[in-house]
Amino acid sequence: MIIVNPIWVQSTTEGDLRLRRCFRTDTPGARQFGSIVACAFTPVLAKHSNPFPLIDCIAVGVDRMQRNFEPMRKQVEAWQRSELTDVTAKVVIYEAFVEGRLEAPKHLARTVHDLYFEPKYEEFQPRTVWSLSHAFTSAFKELDPIPQFRATAKLGELLEARFSQSF
Repeated sequence: MIIVNPIWVQSTTEGDLRLRRCFRTDTPGARQFGSIVACAFTPVLAKHSNPFPLIDCIAVGVDRMQRNFEPMRKQVEAWQRSELTDVTAKVVIYEAFVEGRLEAPKHLARTVHDLYFEPKYEEFQPRTVWSLSHAFTSAFKELDPIPQFRATAKLGELLEARFSQSF
């Protein structure tokens, strides 16, 4: 498993600067089809700071992110071991789209369902939380970048809330 850690620099409306990071893991056979697991803000610079030391800011942000790397890796491994019944997977998809617990267009529900129950790649054949996460993130690729990012961030929260008790 390879873990990729993309980083975005973001300015908030309050003038703070934050690094936005998402942890995405890819299986070796399907790197281009990886799943983003979770996203979070890492504050790195308070507002009204002059001059702005970009290199120092990024170094501090990356250091803070790396401290959270091990728990994220453990979460991914737990999701890969956590088997789901077909009914549970269908309930999660229903809650996400029909009950509106996920900020994503409802028409993606069918795509998520198809990608989970008929995966295109062997790595995602097992009925696990990991495979369900992959089905969601693969369906989100149909969205524009900002809605995709928002939906993916909410997905991590949804799955963590739904399945954290089972680990």
